[in-house]
Amino acid sequence: MDEGKYWCVGIALTAVTLIGCFTYYNYARDQAMKSNIESAIAKGIDPIAVRCAYVGVQDTICTVYATTKK
Repeated sequence: MDEGKYWCVGIALTAVTLIGCFTYYNYARDQAMKSNIESAIAKGIDPIAVRCAYVGVQDTICTVYATTKK
């Protein structure tokens, strides 16, 4: 019976660790994007171009942006 308790605790600990890692990764990525956008604005670079460097292929804003720029 004790093995079942350890198994459940192990799975719960693994799930909590994965959720924490995923949350930290997204937070760190968002902070890096924020810093780079602020830096781009200070240098006169289009902040949408910086934002599009961080997003995936399925982002429609960046698709439209890319088609309007040469």
